[in-house]
Amino acid sequence: MRFVAYYRVSTDKQGQSGLGLEAQQEAVRSFLAGKGWPPVAEFVEVESGRKSDRAQLAAALAACRLHKATLVIAKLDRLARNAAFLLNLRDAGVDFVACDMPDANRLTVGIMALVAEDEADRISARTKAALAVAKAKGVKMGGFRGYVPSEKDRAKAAQAKREKAKRLDLMPVVEAIKAGGTTSLGGIARALNERGIPTARGGQWQAVQVGRLLAQAGD
Repeated sequence: MRFVAYYRVSTDKQGQSGLGLEAQQEAVRSFLAGKGWPPVAEFVEVESGRKSDRAQLAAALAACRLHKATLVIAKLDRLARNAAFLLNLRDAGVDFVACDMPDANRLTVGIMALVAEDEADRISARTKAALAVAKAKGVKMGGFRGYVPSEKDRAKAAQAKREKAKRLDLMPVVEAIKAGGTTSLGGIARALNERGIPTARGGQWQAVQVGRLLAQAGD
């Protein structure tokens, strides 16, 4: 199996001193011993756990998609602390494992996301009830008249989002290959294979697949 390691520390001081970081690295090293060490890439984030737009985590997820690897973290609570991020991670198309909870995976995130969605639905229901009371009292309401997507629509949108993310992850690599002097479709395919980057289905790259990728990216 392939793994991408992600470490997060809360403050600049911890990042500079290694406090907390070394313990996470040791936990990941011990967990992956004999089954995937060293990881194909490692990323260190120095940022608040309350933020969901983490640059290094985004890079780690991109690396996972490129290499069809599993994201590995030392502690589950290091990954996210807010519902919005869990919902985004659920649709990222990346498997993950936590060293302190090895049985936790995307299913765990999915369950947590469902709980978050349930709470959002409850808030929505309370809001609608309040609006109904206001309307009964004669308050003029606006009202939403737009389209409400179905679960099938949401699944298709999530799949399209994952495919687009895969293309966006690949294009910088392809551009670097082209900048190095390799411009033919076959040459780019060989370079991607040499870098250990599989296709979306986990196979080897061929010229026709590279051509399709470039066409979809608008090259």
